[in-house]
Amino acid sequence: MRRDDFELAGTVGSGTDARWAVNLTVHGIGRPARPLDPGEDDTWITVEQLDGLLDAAVGRPEVTITFDDGNLSDLEIGLPRLQERGLRARFYVCAGLLGQPGRLDAADVRELHAAGMVIGSHGWSHRDWRSLDWSRGEAAEVQEEMVRARRELERLTGSEVSEIAIPFGSYNRHVLRALRRTGATRVYTSDGGWARRGAWLQARTSIRSTDGPDWPQRVMIARPTLGRRVRNRVAGTAKRLRG
Repeated sequence: MRRDDFELAGTVGSGTDARWAVNLTVHGIGRPARPLDPGEDDTWITVEQLDGLLDAAVGRPEVTITFDDGNLSDLEIGLPRLQERGLRARFYVCAGLLGQPGRLDAADVRELHAAGMVIGSHGWSHRDWRSLDWSRGEAAEVQEEMVRARRELERLTGSEVSEIAIPFGSYNRHVLRALRRTGATRVYTSDGGWARRGAWLQARTSIRSTDGPDWPQRVMIARPTLGRRVRNRVAGTAKRLRG
């Protein structure tokens, strides 16, 4: 992310550009309560990093905090800190992993929902959707990841679940077409950078274990320049068109 790809945005109440939103992603927090998958430790952050992120988000309506993967730390560490600051976040859960060691269970999902948090789907089994069997259209594994997962979360919360965070941020034209056909109302990627408010496809930026204390302010203070927006659009178009 180059400094000259961004221009300073106004502060809240003094010229914030209402066209743009910044979506930030948290994965695991604190000491992992389960063995991590290869590379997963890169997105497992400290409690201090989460506190810094949430403190920077207070009073910033253009900032959306999201949690992926359905880790138990979402509830035990994330929820009380959100509530202390009066923040509302979005939790994207893998429905097929509920109840596994170190993961949220059904009661935890209900607790997050009852606390006013948004519950969305992160698929059924946290697999790369580009690797699904697309040769037969809406194959069984596509239905499981994009439909069954949502229905299970709706059963648990008693509310519609229509927002999706794509596992690994991995998508192509098949993934996006299937998400539209199955009724997703908003889809979050891991493309990084700012996003157009209200757009169906929303870019997000993940906080990583190596990010320093200045990371939250650094990603929140500037909106993309025209040149950066053009490059992002070209990159996004390439992803949407690939097989």
